[in-house]
Amino acid sequence: MLAELSIRNLAVIESVQLSFREGFQVLTGETGAGKSIIIDALGLIAGGRSSSELVRYGCDKAEIEALFDLEPDHPVWDVLAQLGIEASREEHLVIRREVSAQGKSVSRINGQLANLSMLREAGEWLVNIHGQHEHQSLMKPEQHIHWLDLYGGKTLQAAKEEYQAAYTKYKSLQKQLKELQESAREALHLQDLYRFQVEEISAAELKAGEDEWLSEEKHKLGNAEKLFQSVTEAYDTIYGGGGRSALDAVGKCIQKLQDIARVDSKVLQPLVEQIQSAFYQLEDAAYQLRDYREQIEFNPIRLEEIEQRLDLISSFKRKYGQSTEEILAYLEQIQKELELLENKDETMLKLQKEWTELRAEVMAKAERLSSLRKEAAVKLASSIERELQDLHMERTRIAVRVDRMEDPNGPSVDGQNVRIGSNGIDQVEFVLSANPGEPLRPLSKIASGGELSRVMLAMKTIFAKVDQIPVLVFDEVDTGVSGRAAQAIAEKLSRLSRECQVFSITHLPQVACMADGHYLIRKEVEGERTFTLVTALDEQGRIVELARMLGGVEVTETTLHHAQEMIRLAMDRKASEEAPSR
Repeated sequence: MLAELSIRNLAVIESVQLSFREGFQVLTGETGAGKSIIIDALGLIAGGRSSSELVRYGCDKAEIEALFDLEPDHPVWDVLAQLGIEASREEHLVIRREVSAQGKSVSRINGQLANLSMLREAGEWLVNIHGQHEHQSLMKPEQHIHWLDLYGGKTLQAAKEEYQAAYTKYKSLQKQLKELQESAREALHLQDLYRFQVEEISAAELKAGEDEWLSEEKHKLGNAEKLFQSVTEAYDTIYGGGGRSALDAVGKCIQKLQDIARVDSKVLQPLVEQIQSAFYQLEDAAYQLRDYREQIEFNPIRLEEIEQRLDLISSFKRKYGQSTEEILAYLEQIQKELELLENKDETMLKLQKEWTELRAEVMAKAERLSSLRKEAAVKLASSIERELQDLHMERTRIAVRVDRMEDPNGPSVDGQNVRIGSNGIDQVEFVLSANPGEPLRPLSKIASGGELSRVMLAMKTIFAKVDQIPVLVFDEVDTGVSGRAAQAIAEKLSRLSRECQVFSITHLPQVACMADGHYLIRKEVEGERTFTLVTALDEQGRIVELARMLGGVEVTETTLHHAQEMIRLAMDRKASEEAPSR
């Protein structure tokens, strides 16, 4: 249930802090007082889109915070875990939403940042808002199949998941087969092209990284003379004869220091050893320079070969890739594609066989899904009719039609060519007969606004037991009804609140008197600013508000007495009904 709701600077609401109880809650007030703002706040908490227009004029941001008290086994905890939100099932769930004056939104779930998609995923399991015009969705037959599948429960859902998994494979294979068929015209041209490219690249016998080490070798060969001359000069400088080499100079230095080292051995002897070490290092470097010089190659023929090889690789790079690795990867790819093209007929026959077998599997799963839907459709129609009886639509008949989607080119089922879709082979539509003797017709063609409201309420009552959403909000679901129908809606909302927490914005006293919690929304003007205030009414406050709803502007003793009687009768009716323990 929704335990607390805090709203700051949202539209004309400056600051509201509300605590709610379980059961049936109503919100009443004059038209334009701001009742819909409470619904907007809950919509934002459930992941609805924000707008800068929602922020109270002159404020930096609007803030909405909701605290939910949920059972440990509620599905939203698993949803949060999948989203990476840490939450203890033993504690409350807190959702906070901020909307800036620039229209930007920041959301947090239990203090952890969440994007709009994450908030919406969680919100779908927490709040279901039925707006004044939501019953228009009953006019859209494409929505009906989803309601039926939801009502069908775990067995139908499992069958649907199995079907959709097979259907996904079927469509993927169908696409692959179609692409292969459409490529038949280009196949011969591609085969010739790929054969030429495979032969050309294979004949070159490229090696990964070959271009790099060839470039390095080319650089050395191209600079062989300069290398030889410089290395020779360096060798002669270190080891040259005639007593003028670096080694000769260092040797003489060692000799002179050794002669006088005994005079001050503490200082000079370490220096002698240091210079001797340098002598040996210079001598070793000279030997290495000599060996390197002997390996320097003067080979113009090899240099030409390398240049030709690099030119070939460069031409391949322009056609096939930016490096030898990419060229070799391209070779591997076209070899596979060439093999596929050369075996195209065999591949097509194989795919065609797989596609035929998979279509038979898909059709079998679709027919099983259709059979389960038809069973669920009978039960759902019966359940809706029972609920409608409570809403004074006793003579209304309703059916959930499950028909096959037609496609002249589709597979045949019982002599009918059907279309295979992502939801199976069915199209679902709710049809209704409001009066005896009239045929069943689509809701859009026969139902009035009041009838649609009651049909939607009947369905919400049924699905409240299925979808496990703890908070159900009705924004003037009683629009277009009065008298006995209004009373029936009030009692239905009250009974529905045993399954979940129910909120209703209403202008009908028959509905308001059945509430477990009553909140008055009123607008006040102080100076040049308008404020919307929300007050939880006590018993006396409820009587006065009901009297206003009954009599309009003027509240009389008669309307007060009538309001008091309505509340007493409502309490008696609720007490007389057997209510399951919450």
